[in-house]
Amino acid sequence: MRMRWLSHSLLFSGLFSIAACQSGKLNLFTPQQDVELGRQLNQEILSKPDEYPILPERGNEEVYRYVRNIVNRLLSSGKVQHRNDFVWEVKLIDDDKTLNAFATPGGFIYVYTGLIKFLSSEDELAGVLGHEIAHADQRHGTEQMTKIYGISTLLSIVTGQGDSDLLQQLVVGLLDLSFSRADETEADEYSVIYLCETNYSANGAAGFFRKMEGESSPPEFLSTHPNPGNRVAAIEKKNKELGCAGSSQYQTEYARIKGLLR
Repeated sequence: MRMRWLSHSLLFSGLFSIAACQSGKLNLFTPQQDVELGRQLNQEILSKPDEYPILPERGNEEVYRYVRNIVNRLLSSGKVQHRNDFVWEVKLIDDDKTLNAFATPGGFIYVYTGLIKFLSSEDELAGVLGHEIAHADQRHGTEQMTKIYGISTLLSIVTGQGDSDLLQQLVVGLLDLSFSRADETEADEYSVIYLCETNYSANGAAGFFRKMEGESSPPEFLSTHPNPGNRVAAIEKKNKELGCAGSSQYQTEYARIKGLLR
């Protein structure tokens, strides 16, 4: 899904270093720098309560515990490469009109109440969360930054040779960074991979996209990415390919948790 990058004031000095190129992917950030960037973005989000109203934990402890338990089950799948490197911190955003979730570099996860209320079962939410965990775990955000701005631009900032206009251009570019089609496809696949190691229906994310097909005005982030119907087919294919045996949806418990959200 689309992730909005928020910081106008990140300090980039010393942030970048050459990271290994794995599977043909170039990323100038290290995993530790993903975490640092995520922490700074998290602070920006928390500093904008009008735009990102965080649901208070007090009075919503059970909902938070429920969502975090789902995340922990996925992290325990044995398939999350950076399980022990990233923070995997969960916050809920109190916005019933937005059908979204996103994860920053380093594993800060945000889930809108609108998404929770929109979905019908726990496996669907687990599928979406698996998708977002995959974006962070596969380091799509910092990979996209490396691709968009290029090695020379990023290194000029590191070495202090870039001027202030160049730095400002980079920061502004972070505000609305979108994942590529390839990233979205990979995140869908990893969602199935994670859920396949649990008793969830591993095609849970497909439920989200089926619902989106019926929406008259789907979220903007879907407009630039693979068609929901095609994504459902790809998720179902991956589920069959892996021979996933889980079938639990936990609809009754999910309905109860939705009822706790005011």
